[in-house]
Amino acid sequence: MRVAVLSFAHVHAATYVELLRDRDGIDLITADPDAPPGDATRGRALAERLGAPYADTWDEVFSLPLDAVVVCGENARHRPLVERAAAAGAHVLCEKPLATTEDDARAMIDACARAGVGLMTAYPVRFSPAFDALHRSLTDGSLGDLVSVHGTNNGTNPARIRGWFADPELAGGGAVMDHTVHLADLMDVLLHGEQATEVYAQANTVLEPDSPVETAGLVTVRYPSGAVATIDCSWSQPPAHPTWGGLTLTCVGERAIVEFDAFPRLLGGFDAINGRARWEPGGTDLDAAMLDEFLDAARTRRRPRPDGEAGLRSLRIVLAAYASLRTGRPAAVG
Repeated sequence: MRVAVLSFAHVHAATYVELLRDRDGIDLITADPDAPPGDATRGRALAERLGAPYADTWDEVFSLPLDAVVVCGENARHRPLVERAAAAGAHVLCEKPLATTEDDARAMIDACARAGVGLMTAYPVRFSPAFDALHRSLTDGSLGDLVSVHGTNNGTNPARIRGWFADPELAGGGAVMDHTVHLADLMDVLLHGEQATEVYAQANTVLEPDSPVETAGLVTVRYPSGAVATIDCSWSQPPAHPTWGGLTLTCVGERAIVEFDAFPRLLGGFDAINGRARWEPGGTDLDAAMLDEFLDAARTRRRPRPDGEAGLRSLRIVLAAYASLRTGRPAAVG
């Protein structure tokens, strides 16, 4: 099965390359022709460091028969890669957010539908066994109806590693664009695809006053059922923090309160060699679990989960958040 990783722009690209490189039955090819010249963290330099085959141009990649691709380009550059992959008959796993505009997201969904290939959005937290347990507590009635959810998806500023995350055009925004979508997608699962109706957002650059995009945000989402979700999507972890960040949910139901941590700390301490705190995560490798789903869906030609429509639903919440930031008032979704 030939799989291509298209672009190393996203911080998760190297992880996908390492996971795919070591899998049996995968013929891996990578390409990152849009990398800034001389950037040792991208392009051929990164591919060689990772021990991955590399193509210098998009044309070289797409001249090969491809079964599947993983799109890791800048947020605003997803569409052309997805459309080209669909035209080549390749199933697509696209980094989140699916796009920066609803028009681009819809075009990507339609292109894959016309080509008869799957389009999957990269939401790895869906594959957490602990999240499955939380979901079951709703579906079996033990939690009762969901009343409210407080979610956090905090991290270090990714623009320190990839500068384009602070480019409003390429990224589509800052922390609100980057971190709201994961929690919006989990709400999508918990509420069985129920469409949000209204979003109110506040954001600022207090953490990094010189940033051209927001570095902290709080988003409130209302649903027709009456459920309310608040999402802290801030880039609030300092550079010296022992881990990139984390994701949590506190779900208040009619009968119980359930807390979920996607990246629990298995071991903590102090690293004397590096002179900093140490954090050893526990639990399932969620990126590997997500790739399992994607590759199986591609092999069996079934619809992957979460699909492009799920990516569009979470994107609509983000776009409504930005509409709210512009007006200072709640904004309708979609």
